[in-house]
Amino acid sequence: MGPSSAEAMDVLTSTTVGPLKRKVRRTKKPTEIIKTKLQRNLSCSASKVKSTLTGLFPVVQWLPKYKVKDYIWGDMMSGLIVGIILIPQAIAYCLLAGLDPIYGLYTSFFSNIIYFFMGTSRHVSVGIFSLMSLMIGQVVDREVYLAGFDMSEDIKKNAFDGLNGTGEINTTVVNLKMMGLNMECGKECYAISIATAVTFLVGVYQVLMAMFRLGFVSVYLSAPMLDGFATGASCTILTVQAKYLLGLKIPRHQGYGTVVITWINIFKNIHNTNFCDLITSAICIIVLVAGKELQDRYKDRLKIPLPTELVVVGLATIVSHFADLNGQYSSSISGAIPTGFIPPKVPSFELMPRVAWDAIPLAVISFAFTVSLSEMFAKKNGYTVRPNQEMIAIGFCNIIPSFFHSFTTSAALAKTMVKDSTGCQTQISSLVSALVVLLVLLFFAPFFYALQKCVLACIIIVSLRGALHKFQDVPKQWRESKIEAIVWMVTMLSSALISVELGLLIGVVFSMICVVVQSQNPKVALLGQIEQTNDYENMGEYENILPVPKVKIFRFQAPLFYANKDIFLKSLYKAVGLDPFSEMTRRRKLEKKAREKAPKKADGVDQTNGNISINLISKELDFHTIVLDCSSISFIDTTGVGTLKMALKDYNNIGVNVILACCNTSVMDSLAKSSFFGAGDQDMERLSFHTIHSAVCFVSGTAQPVNDSPV
Repeated sequence: MGPSSAEAMDVLTSTTVGPLKRKVRRTKKPTEIIKTKLQRNLSCSASKVKSTLTGLFPVVQWLPKYKVKDYIWGDMMSGLIVGIILIPQAIAYCLLAGLDPIYGLYTSFFSNIIYFFMGTSRHVSVGIFSLMSLMIGQVVDREVYLAGFDMSEDIKKNAFDGLNGTGEINTTVVNLKMMGLNMECGKECYAISIATAVTFLVGVYQVLMAMFRLGFVSVYLSAPMLDGFATGASCTILTVQAKYLLGLKIPRHQGYGTVVITWINIFKNIHNTNFCDLITSAICIIVLVAGKELQDRYKDRLKIPLPTELVVVGLATIVSHFADLNGQYSSSISGAIPTGFIPPKVPSFELMPRVAWDAIPLAVISFAFTVSLSEMFAKKNGYTVRPNQEMIAIGFCNIIPSFFHSFTTSAALAKTMVKDSTGCQTQISSLVSALVVLLVLLFFAPFFYALQKCVLACIIIVSLRGALHKFQDVPKQWRESKIEAIVWMVTMLSSALISVELGLLIGVVFSMICVVVQSQNPKVALLGQIEQTNDYENMGEYENILPVPKVKIFRFQAPLFYANKDIFLKSLYKAVGLDPFSEMTRRRKLEKKAREKAPKKADGVDQTNGNISINLISKELDFHTIVLDCSSISFIDTTGVGTLKMALKDYNNIGVNVILACCNTSVMDSLAKSSFFGAGDQDMERLSFHTIHSAVCFVSGTAQPVNDSPV
């Protein structure tokens, strides 16, 4: 056994300055905190109003400082190029959303204008995003189907027409009345009403999340989970668009298993393939893929991206118009796209209860992509963004456009990368992109009448190349981290095979389960002293590590809480090679045997059997102290404190001391509140030390450096 506490303290006090003292902090009462926050938030002054407005509209801060000569060329070029890319994508992604092409143009226009005023990122491109369009489309198709509309009809009707061609009331109007909705419009009108209701709620949720500082929700969306979700959603997008490549008129499947059931339906109807659409799709995909490959191969030499999508759309529209592919071969076309703007309309509050839950994953994914992209490109280009303001900005990019027949928006990686690579300097580029879209809305929209839907589907599918390439990274990811690879695969498969929304939920839950499992299977180590130093490391991982005589140093690399308390005890017993309960049981058996043999002993022999057995057993132990290295224990709950108390008591019962080292302040506070160090923390100086070396010196009765004083 080591020296007594008093003797050890005599040695220490002669070589140290004194114990380290904690600062005394006054804890404010809840009433004081509430009063302070109310005074700060509810007070009104000219300076506060000004700071609030400038914070809400960052444009008033950076626009007066705009360097025209340095910035204007880069902003004009990037805005023009992104605007050109936006036009075919805005029309194409409406296929995913189940809406008319005009609404995609509205969405791109209004979102870019609003982000110009409210965004803090100079490079993020906000607007149409394939994943958001898919998720909106699933909600729209479900509600349109439940309203009783014909999901297979391919004929465009007037969106605001409640009567059919014979002057009779349209049956869809009756269905809407039966559902209790005060609406009289056709299929397209009802579809955009659903989309705007969802979009309004998404924006409200995002603004509320910003107000209540709930941005931390995004930390639960890990990178492998988001990648798996995007890849699974890309498989769904590809599946949904496959019917357009073949010219098949198959209604979108409602419910779970969209990918599997859609492919079954495609193969069942493969004999109805429209060869005009098939040939057009093959040509467009070849051209688009070739353009992307050339872009990737010569991206260092090309100053601007190749406008492959716009060229394909232009040529395909001209060919379709003059060859009358719709009339001659029944090829599906986009149809009439009106010019100008439809009068604004308040989103339907009657529809919102039906889609309130659907808006939640859309809100979370939209702000997560926007905030992560803004922070990523801000770091790359050497400036800062305000994540909370980004949440507010993307929220209003959904709320305000919902009054103008737009659907949910988000930042898009591909267009953001284009802005960054083409010399974008400020949000002026977003304004330029909006003006390009405005030109199409006012003048050029009717020219896309004859554009085939299969061409739009090709643009969507080729844009998925990046997400689908993630399959190639799975072997590398598996080698680097098996857990992350499993998270990716589970999220991807559930998103693709079940549904996008459930895939997101399953991915988040599975990621959290993996974290819990890792915390319940932490790494533990028995430490030794590095030769000729006062440092200690894992004896199983490093060479030249010397065991400390009569002392076992145990490191537990995880928080200590209710879920892993048993793991802590089992790993401690295994590492030090001594289970106190088993040891006590063994000693009781030896005592019992000693008592049984006592009558056979000769007279005059000391028969204090307990003392005999304990003395014999004590000589068998090769250590007298366990030092618990708590440097990797980030927090401890009451169950964890109780576990430490039990370990200390059980080991003390068999003559082994247990002391702590390297505890952080939060762990120390938790221990102190639970009276781990006795009444008034009287035992703190002999049970807790700032370093492992100071603990070893204490139990060994040796001198130590001045800076290694005990608590």
